[in-house]
Amino acid sequence: MAQARAAHGPARATTRPVSKALGKLTRNVRVVVVLSVVLITGSFASAALIQMRLDRSRALDQAAYLEARRAAQIATDFSATLERYMALGAAFANSTETAETSAALSEVGGKALQNIAILSRDGRLLYEMKSNPSAFLPLPATAWADALRHRAIVPSRDGHTTVIAFSTGEKIVAMQLNMHGIVQPASMEETVIATRDGELLALGSGWKDIPPVAALATGAPEARVIDLPDEHRLLALSPVPNWPASVGASVRTGEALGAWYGTLPLYFFLIFGPSLAGAGLAVVFVREFEKRARAADAVRTLRSTKPEEAKLRIRLAEAERRAIEAGRAKTEFIGHMSHELRTPLNAVIGFSEVIERGMFGPAGHPKYVEYARDINAAGRALHNKIGDILDFADMETGRHRLEISAIDIAAVSRGVISDAAGRAFLRRIKLTVALPDRAIAQADPHAVKRILGNLLTNALQYTPENGAIRVQLRNERETVIVSVRDNGMGFSPVELDKAGDAFSRFDRSGAATGNGLGLAICNALAQRMHGSVFIRSNQGEGTIAELRLPKA
Repeated sequence: MAQARAAHGPARATTRPVSKALGKLTRNVRVVVVLSVVLITGSFASAALIQMRLDRSRALDQAAYLEARRAAQIATDFSATLERYMALGAAFANSTETAETSAALSEVGGKALQNIAILSRDGRLLYEMKSNPSAFLPLPATAWADALRHRAIVPSRDGHTTVIAFSTGEKIVAMQLNMHGIVQPASMEETVIATRDGELLALGSGWKDIPPVAALATGAPEARVIDLPDEHRLLALSPVPNWPASVGASVRTGEALGAWYGTLPLYFFLIFGPSLAGAGLAVVFVREFEKRARAADAVRTLRSTKPEEAKLRIRLAEAERRAIEAGRAKTEFIGHMSHELRTPLNAVIGFSEVIERGMFGPAGHPKYVEYARDINAAGRALHNKIGDILDFADMETGRHRLEISAIDIAAVSRGVISDAAGRAFLRRIKLTVALPDRAIAQADPHAVKRILGNLLTNALQYTPENGAIRVQLRNERETVIVSVRDNGMGFSPVELDKAGDAFSRFDRSGAATGNGLGLAICNALAQRMHGSVFIRSNQGEGTIAELRLPKA
C-alpha cells in the first residue's frame, strides 16, 4: 500500500497545477468565449474545406468519365476508318498495277487518301499509286519494325499528313492520309490523336497550345489534368483498337468545374455565417454576463463590508457624484452667464460711442463726453474679460473645436507681431524679431494666433517703458519653438508654480492685470495641439515664454 501511494503521489502533484491553470482559464469568460468561437469557426471551416475538396474531386471525376467515354467512341470510329483504308491499301497491293486501278482506288479513298506505296520486306519501293512517295518514305526504324510485325502509324515528314503501314503477304503497304479528311471537324474540336510514344498526329481547333509529349505518351491511357501555358485541361486518353495510337478527349478544367465554382458562395456562407453569428451572440452574452457579474460583485462587497464601511462608501460615492455635478454646473453657469452678459455690454459700448461722438447732436456738457469715453473703455475691458471666461469655459467642456493641419508658424507670428508693434511703439518698448522664412508645424492657425497674442500682451503689460521684447522662432529636430522674451518684472518662484492656473493673477505696480485666464487658455490650446507652453523667469530679470509645437 505504501508503494502504491508513493506511485500515485507524483501523478497527483503533476495534475494539480494543470487543474488550477484550467480552473483559472475557465473563470475568464472572455478567453473561454474567444476559444469557443475559434473552435466553432475552425470546425465549420474544416468541414467546408473537406467538402469543397470532395466536391471538386467528384466534379473532375465526372468530367473525366464523360471525356473517357467520348474518347473511346472517337477511337472506335477512327479504328474503323483506318480499317477501311487498310482494305483499300491491301486491294491495291494485291491487284494488277494499272492506271485504271489507281484511279478507281483514288476515287474510293477520297480527299483523305494522298498516296499509296508498295514496298518489299527489305524496304525496296515496288510501285506507287500517284506520285513519288519520297515525301513520307523511308519510314522511321521503329515504325518499319512495327509494320513488319503488325501495323504502324506515324506522322509524315511534311507535318501535315499521317502514314499508316502494314504487311500483306510479302509486301509492305504505306499509305499517306490527310487527317482532316478522316475525322469529322465537330468531333475533333477538343480532341487530340497521337501515337503511343506521344507523337502528335492530329490536334483539334479548341486547343490554344500543343500538349506536351509526356502527356500523350502512355502505355496505360488514363484521365489526367495537364498544365499548359495559357490554360489547364482535363485530358482522357483511349487506345485506338488494333492500332498503336491513342485518342484524347479534352475539356478545360474551368468548364469542368463550372458547377463547382457556382457553389463556392455557399461554402463561404457555411464558414462565415455561423462564425459571425456566434461571434455576435458571444459579444452580447459576454456583455450581459459581465454586467451581471459586476452587479453581483458589488452586492457581495456590500454584504461583506461592515455597516460603518458601507456608509462611508455610500458617502464617498455621493460626494463624488456631487463634485461631478458641481463641476458641470459651474462650467455651464460660467458659459451661460458670460453669454448673457455680453449682450447688454454690446449695447452699453454702442450707446457710449454714440454719446461720445455726438451722432445725434452735442451732449450738452464736455463732462458727458468724457464719461461716455470712460464707459466705453470700461465696457470694452469687461467685454474682453468675459470673452476670455467664455472661451475658457468652452475649452473645459470640449466645445472649442480645433482644425489642426500643417501651417507656416512664421507667417502667423509675423501677423501677431505686426498687431502688437503699435502698442510697443506707444510705450517706447523695443520690439526685435528673429524669424526664418518658413517653419511648418501641425497646429490650428487661430489657436496659435491666440496663444502668441496672449504671450505678447503679457510681455507688454509687465515690461516697463524703454524696455525690450524679443520674439524668436527656432526649428529643432521634431519641434518648432516660438519664444517671447522680455526684461520686465519677472515672477517669483511661488508665482511661477501657479502661472498657468485658471484665475491666477499677479498684480504689479503700474501694470494692468487681467482676470488670470490668459496663460490658462494658452496651456489648454497648446495641449490640444499636442504642444506645450513653457515659462522660465527670475524676479526682476524678465520672463521667457515658449510655445512648442510638433513639426509637420
